[in-house]
Amino acid sequence: MRVPLRKMGNSSGVIIPKPMLAQIGASAGDSVEMTIDAGRLVIAPLRGQSRSGWSDDAKRIAAAGDDALVWPEFANEGDADLKW
Repeated sequence: MRVPLRKMGNSSGVIIPKPMLAQIGASAGDSVEMTIDAGRLVIAPLRGQSRSGWSDDAKRIAAAGDDALVWPEFANEGDADLKW
């Protein structure tokens, strides 16, 4: 299918027909990942939200007692003299 590139401000855009979006499981308003692969523009829907589940993982790690600092605290010379 041939479609024209359209001017959109300082960028260009392509109208993606609804049936094509349906084939990749996306719809208007969804976030997609755009990459270049062998000179071709590839558009793929994003699955899941970034950082989803991080809160539950942090709670699980804390409950297991595995949340200690990996590196010790570093102090600077003269920190003891600072007044807050």
